Amino acid sequence: MLMSLSCIVLGVGLFVVTQATTSGFEQFFIKTILGTNGAIRIEDKIQDTIRTLDASPGSGSNFHLALRTEGKKYIEGIEEPQMVMEALRKFDNVSGVSEVLHGPVVIRSSFKSESVHAYGIDLDDQLRVSDLANQIVQGELSDFRDKPSAALLGREMATRLQLAVGDTFILESQGDARHYRVAAFYETGVTDIDRVRVYLNMGEARSLLKKPTGASFLQLSLYEVNRAPADAAHMQVALQYSAASWQDREKTWLEVFRALRISTAVTVSVFTLIAGLAMFNTLAMIVMEKTKEIAILRSMGYTRQDISRIFLWQAVIVLALGTVSGWLLGAAVTYLISNLPIHIRGIFATDTFIVRWSVWHYVAATITAVVMVMAASLIPARRAARLEPGDVIRGTAQ
Repeated sequence: MLMSLSCIVLGVGLFVVTQATTSGFEQFFIKTILGTNGAIRIEDKIQDTIRTLDASPGSGSNFHLALRTEGKKYIEGIEEPQMVMEALRKFDNVSGVSEVLHGPVVIRSSFKSESVHAYGIDLDDQLRVSDLANQIVQGELSDFRDKPSAALLGREMATRLQLAVGDTFILESQGDARHYRVAAFYETGVTDIDRVRVYLNMGEARSLLKKPTGASFLQLSLYEVNRAPADAAHMQVALQYSAASWQDREKTWLEVFRALRISTAVTVSVFTLIAGLAMFNTLAMIVMEKTKEIAILRSMGYTRQDISRIFLWQAVIVLALGTVSGWLLGAAVTYLISNLPIHIRGIFATDTFIVRWSVWHYVAATITAVVMVMAASLIPARRAARLEPGDVIRGTAQ
C-alpha cells in the first residue's frame, strides 16, 4: 500500500509539473508570435488564371464562349492598403490593422556592414497589433515617433554592429545611402527578427525603398485569437488577398509543443501505472490471506457487492490520499521551477522557466490515476466477491 501511495503521489505530482511547464512555454511562444507577427497577415493579391477558352455553336449565327479558370496567381503586395484596411476594420473580431512596407537594405556602421530588411510602419497602428511597446529594452519610442530619421534596431543586431542608442548608421538601398539614428533597441527573442529587422517611419521607408504607394502586407490583431483560421478564410474569400493565421504560419512549432505535452504525459504516467500494479498485487495478497474472514462475512449475510466494496474502498482511500498529496507536490514543485533561472533565445526570450497554472492539469492527472488504480483494483475485488463460504471450508476456493 505504501508503494502504491508513493507512486500515486509521484505520478500525479509529476504529471502536473510537466504539463504546467510544457503548456507554459507553448503559451509564451504563442504570445511572442502574436506580439511580433500578429494574429493574421494579409498579403499578395489572388488572381484567377485562365487556361482554356471553349467555343460552342449557338442558335443561328451566334456562338457561346466558356472560360475555364484553372489555378491562381499571386500578385506580390497590396496595391490599395488604405481601402483594404478600411474593409478589414469592419470585421467584428478585428481589434487592429497595421500597414507594413519592407525591403532588403544594407546597414553600415563604423564597425561592419550586414544585409538586413527595413520595415516601414506607422507607430500607432503597429502598437495596436503587436507588443512592440513592451519589447523595447533600451531607449524611448517617443524619439522614434518624433524624429523621421530615427530607427528601431534589434538588440542582437545592434550588438553585432556595435551600435548604442543615439549612434548613427547608414542604410543603403538601390544605390541610395542615408544616415539614421538609433532611437531604441527592441528584443522579441526571435532570432530571425532581432537580427534582420530595422523599423523605420513609413514615410522614410517609402522614400528609401522607392515605393511611394502600396504595402508589403497588413498585420492584424484579433479580440479572439483562436478564431484566426476561420477569420482568415473569410477575409481571403471576401477581399481576394491571401490571409494566413498564426496557427497556419507556426503549425510546425505548435505540433512540436503538442508532441512534447503528450510524450511527457505518457512518460510520467508510468508512475501511476506502477501504482496500479502495486495496488493489484496488494489486494490480491490480501484476498488470498483473508479467505476465512471473507467466508465469515459471507456467512453473516454480506453480499458479493458488500465484499467487493470493502476492497474497493481500500483502493479509494489510498487513491484519495495519493491524489491530494500529488496535487500539493505538483503545486510546490511548479512554483519552485517557475523561479529557476534559465536563458532562452531563439523562438522567444525568457530568463526564467515559464509555467502555466491551470486546474485542468490537476483534473487530467486525477483522471489518469483513477482509471489506472481503480481498474487494477477491480480484479482482486471481484475475485474476493466470488468466494463462497462452503468452498473455503472445503478448501476448494479459487
